[in-house]
Amino acid sequence: MTESGVYTITIATPNDDIEKVHEMLEDVWAKSPSVSTTDRLSFETALIELSSNVIRHADDGSGIRCVLTVGVSDARIEARLTDTGMASKVELVGRMMPEELAESGRGIALIQALVDELEYVRSGSSNHWRISRSRTA
Repeated sequence: MTESGVYTITIATPNDDIEKVHEMLEDVWAKSPSVSTTDRLSFETALIELSSNVIRHADDGSGIRCVLTVGVSDARIEARLTDTGMASKVELVGRMMPEELAESGRGIALIQALVDELEYVRSGSSNHWRISRSRTA
């Protein structure tokens, strides 16, 4: 079965929240029934974590606008998130899970554990994030 599709939403804070991403993913999975439960759960957890971090940490108090695109193909699931928030100071290379009692710092390590690729680039006044997970057979 060949599946492909591209789905896009815009999130504008403070009015929108992470629930909009959950609703989008419900639609994506309904239209992509052959995506395995493992792939769905892993990708969804990673994308919700990334989106939550952007909404929570990139806003300087004046609100941000995010454009989220999710693509599903026979080989992979990919999301691209572009936001107008503050530049991230996140370090992606060599990121380890923090100690058990640490109160923060798990987000990026968790995302990296759940997907094959996590990229971040600041270009002009926008942050560009990409996550990608190969689909399991």
